[in-house]
Amino acid sequence: MNFDEYCQQKAAPPGSGTYYALRQARAASQPLLTALFALRREFEETVKETSDPTIGRTKLAWWQNEIAALAGGSPSHPVSKALAAYLPDVKMEYPALQELLGGFEMDLDQARYLDYPNLRRYVRGVGGSFAALVSRAAAPAAHDAAPDSNWAAPLGEALMLAQFVAETGNDARHGRIYIPIDEMQRFNVTAADLINRKYTDAFTELMRFETSRARDAVQTALAAVPAGARRAQRTLLALAALALALLDEIERDGYHVLHQRIALTPIRKLWIAWRAK
Repeated sequence: MNFDEYCQQKAAPPGSGTYYALRQARAASQPLLTALFALRREFEETVKETSDPTIGRTKLAWWQNEIAALAGGSPSHPVSKALAAYLPDVKMEYPALQELLGGFEMDLDQARYLDYPNLRRYVRGVGGSFAALVSRAAAPAAHDAAPDSNWAAPLGEALMLAQFVAETGNDARHGRIYIPIDEMQRFNVTAADLINRKYTDAFTELMRFETSRARDAVQTALAAVPAGARRAQRTLLALAALALALLDEIERDGYHVLHQRIALTPIRKLWIAWRAK
């Protein structure tokens, strides 16, 4: 298996939202975008699918060294090799790759967040920094005129908020709750309620609040994408459209996200991603 095949399998298995979103990108940018999504998935698996924090830290330290090796021109991992092949300027993106890894490292340090400002530190690291990387990869020549930080990072943060809604139950079962503690207290919902899949009127109101915030954040970020950038940025636009559709589906289902993962069908994902612009 070559590094392109590895990245494709890691980042975007057929039928996934990422698979359809990547297919909306220009052909020339797809290999690099796929490698970036594969790298993000590697980081995510390192912290979220490792039960022992010590092992997680060891793996993160390995990735820190691997990113440095990538910047130095001697990568060893298939994803790193793909990035070396397709990134126009690896050294320029080295700080952004470190920031992304540092964001995921927070998952080893804490599983709860006191309030929304604290949660945003995590969201900026794993969501905002990644979307900025993706936007630069999709249109590397466009960022002098329209800096990605003006719109891509907020969009990436908004996509994370939408993901938190969809993954509320799954995250809780794995010991992580991304709903701020003060918001749960405001709605009289406890961590035990989430872990034990307890549906109440209070939980419904909490999820209505979280869903509305995520939806508003996605829509606000989308409105800020420059008209001249939209064609090149169809991968991010497709992810945003898919996130909005999923939030609508969750809302229609009554926010029953504790015992199941509510998902869109592959054909619907294809249609939504294709129409995003």
